[in-house]
Amino acid sequence: MLNDAQIRQYHEDGYVIPDFRLPPDTLARIKERHDALLENHPEYRDYCPALLDYDPAFLDICDNDAILDMVAQVIGPDIALWNSSFFAKPAHDGKRTPWHQDGEYWPIRPLATCTVWVAVDDATTENGCLRIIRGSHRDRALKRHNEVVADDVTLHQELDPAAYDEADAVDLVLEAGQISLHDVYLLHGSEANTSDNPRRGMTMRFMPTTSLFDRDLAARSAQERRIIDHSDRPVFLLRGTDRCGRNRFSER
Repeated sequence: MLNDAQIRQYHEDGYVIPDFRLPPDTLARIKERHDALLENHPEYRDYCPALLDYDPAFLDICDNDAILDMVAQVIGPDIALWNSSFFAKPAHDGKRTPWHQDGEYWPIRPLATCTVWVAVDDATTENGCLRIIRGSHRDRALKRHNEVVADDVTLHQELDPAAYDEADAVDLVLEAGQISLHDVYLLHGSEANTSDNPRRGMTMRFMPTTSLFDRDLAARSAQERRIIDHSDRPVFLLRGTDRCGRNRFSER
């Protein structure tokens, strides 16, 4: 569980690194399932936006009581898992993730999500660890993003440079098995990996069920902008009830 100071840090800074590690067997299972995914879908070598579409084992990994207990402390007891993704940065040529806010991509209204970022390998400054702008979530507003037309990025929307000062960036250095939690409005990104060591990271996307996963909005957004269509995404109720009353959950 998060202590009081860690809960305050999450709300004030937009992120927290808990005193927690995934057990070695869970970490080994993530690596095994990711390897199996790449055997069938080598196109996801750098980034797989939707693990739950391909392998139910990732749902079981996300349904972790210790992690859900911490998520409940920051978004409330009624929790849905709407996505899990994999940002893999192979050694020597891992792609960068542009500075962005998660909420720029997501059809959740009101916009509210806690992302759990799992370090599958050690994440260092050399191999492209997550970088954040502390406190950049506080105004609860989406900043201007511009389209990125390039092959060396995992995402294709990038924060306008006027929206942040990279000199304020904080590196989230994590050892394999550690996790971080961050807010949907937090400004973050990561550099390319040119080191000799891979940097794999798995995300778990949890939303409070007081929000609606708006599938109509997802379809419109995908048509109007260069973003992934989330309209058919499976959403799973993991704890509590649907407080919104309009979410469509998938059966396990």
